[in-house]
Amino acid sequence: MTELPELSGKVALITGGSRGIGYGIAEALVARGDRVCITGRGEDALKEAVEQLGADRVIGVAGKAHDLDHQAVAVERTMEAFGRVDYLVNNAGTNPVFGPIADLDLDVARKVFETNVVSALGFAQKTWHAWQKDNGGAIVNIASVAGVSASPFIGAYGISKAAMINLTLQLAHEFAPKVRVNAIAPAVVKTRFAQALYEGREAEAAAAYPLGRLGVPSDIGGATAFLTSAQADWITGQTLVVDGGIFLNAGVG
Repeated sequence: MTELPELSGKVALITGGSRGIGYGIAEALVARGDRVCITGRGEDALKEAVEQLGADRVIGVAGKAHDLDHQAVAVERTMEAFGRVDYLVNNAGTNPVFGPIADLDLDVARKVFETNVVSALGFAQKTWHAWQKDNGGAIVNIASVAGVSASPFIGAYGISKAAMINLTLQLAHEFAPKVRVNAIAPAVVKTRFAQALYEGREAEAAAAYPLGRLGVPSDIGGATAFLTSAQADWITGQTLVVDGGIFLNAGVG
């Protein structure tokens, strides 16, 4: 980024922010002047992302999202570097299995829930106690359209995202009026994480979408920027489906 805007005074913590959707969100928030902490498992990928986003206003903290010590360190480092944490974006997720739910290894299911749901709750608890409880802010949970419909062959992932949507409702209720909590449910976004869903057949996959294309990370970045802005000050407990119109194809006729 060659030219950065004036600082907004706001700070965001984005989990899984070194690439894909998380990076797109970080890019959108930095572009409006926020300072940002991004997390991720890979030290090298984090360093590269920080350099690209602007090391004068972005820091990276490496670790696994479900690790309690990592959660504590990420929040502490954000507070130390920037003095506040207004926005939490729970984006880190995993989907290590593809196949029918009847044959799902329950240990794998536990791993999916630990990373996709329990870690989000852990980060929410820690940012609440570190800053938001007294100062307010917003949380955005990155769910999925797999959480609002049946999703053959990625059932564990879909169930975890449905749980994340309900977590959004619970947090919105308990954290009001100080903190607004919403979720975004994307359809297929062109990232390494989702490659298996479109690789080698992108045109065919995109043809199913009324808007004629798959999503890109900036689509989710823009939605997150909105939900963490003053324009969304009366929105909480909602799940914004960002799907290129794919659900329109479920209509009658």
